[in-house]
Amino acid sequence: MLKYIFKKLENSEYPLLGPNITALKFWGLILPKELLTKCLYIFFHLTVIIFTATEYAEIWFVKYDMNLLLTNIKITLLATVSVSKVTSFLINQDKWLNIINYVNKADKVQRNGDDAKRDIINRYTKYSRKITYFYIILMYTTVVIVMSQPIYKYLFSESYRENVRNGTENYAQVVSSWVPFDKNTVTGHIFACLYQSYAAIYGGGWITSFDTNAIVIMVFFRGELEMLRIDSRNLFGSENLLVSKEEFKKRLKNCYQRHVDLLKYSYLFDSCLSPIMFLYVIVCSVMLCATAYQITTIETSTTQRFLTAEYLIFGIAQLFMYCWHSNDVLYVSKDLSLGPYESVWWSRDVSEQKDVNILVDQFKKIIVFSAGPFTNITVTTFISILKGAYSYYTLLSQSQQY
Repeated sequence: MLKYIFKKLENSEYPLLGPNITALKFWGLILPKELLTKCLYIFFHLTVIIFTATEYAEIWFVKYDMNLLLTNIKITLLATVSVSKVTSFLINQDKWLNIINYVNKADKVQRNGDDAKRDIINRYTKYSRKITYFYIILMYTTVVIVMSQPIYKYLFSESYRENVRNGTENYAQVVSSWVPFDKNTVTGHIFACLYQSYAAIYGGGWITSFDTNAIVIMVFFRGELEMLRIDSRNLFGSENLLVSKEEFKKRLKNCYQRHVDLLKYSYLFDSCLSPIMFLYVIVCSVMLCATAYQITTIETSTTQRFLTAEYLIFGIAQLFMYCWHSNDVLYVSKDLSLGPYESVWWSRDVSEQKDVNILVDQFKKIIVFSAGPFTNITVTTFISILKGAYSYYTLLSQSQQY
């Protein structure tokens, strides 16, 4: 079943980004050209954005219940990031499409290369599929767990059922949000849960399509840097089979232009992603802190702790994948300037060696992705965020003891 679904996600025009492009179009991040369909997707987007606003409104009504308040805050902040991702993608749609077209075009060109390049391409294509499918499964496992909590609680908690019947406890919600009707009646609760489930499913589609697309583009940047190092290593051919001066000039120009394009589109990619990552770093710190506090202090049910822990795992996995792949690009970029020195430059005349030095200077321009103007997205940043979240958790725990 899963294989059939994943096969349907493929797009022959995009050998690397096929599933990601399909997801972006399906969830309306890449808007269709047909006016009616475009308006329909914009309507869907607006309904989820309005839903996020109702989550903020609900904070006022649950402010005296610490557990409900923390649950609301962490989900609302995650929804805020999702809305920011979609809004940013739609506003910067031309930029994102330019990046996607560049990645697709460069990837197709390199697929006709030698065996060493094909090995790299096959490796990062398979890896991209695994990351995409793993992320989709993780996301919708989380969505299913969130949607099933009210049903699970009602079926397996006798005390909860009794409290609901006698009016001492309200119905559990899929996601804490305000609605313009009484959601503590059976009919109102059902309608509220349907709207909340719709928002959870659609919001999950937003997150998976945006995040997997961004992560696979990072994977491509790393692969392109690796292949660029191979080409710069072969500027003069091999020691036993040197190329002509004209062929060297051609190869040199190709390496230089590819790196210029790589820098151009990596900077464009960072300009689109950086504001989102800045918001996400802040939100993730709060979300991790709130979830850890619920697990260790508030939640008493083992099942509820497990469900909350799964949400914590999802939050950490989201941030880690961005930091890990951005870190990969950074370090492969730093090593790129070694490529020309691995060629047989010492066997050529001085003028060609000077040309190689110019290429080395070009390769020393590092590619690094950022989270706003304050920090880069690296594994070191990820560890710092975890430390910060733990500090907030400790402070929150101690404040409740007094």
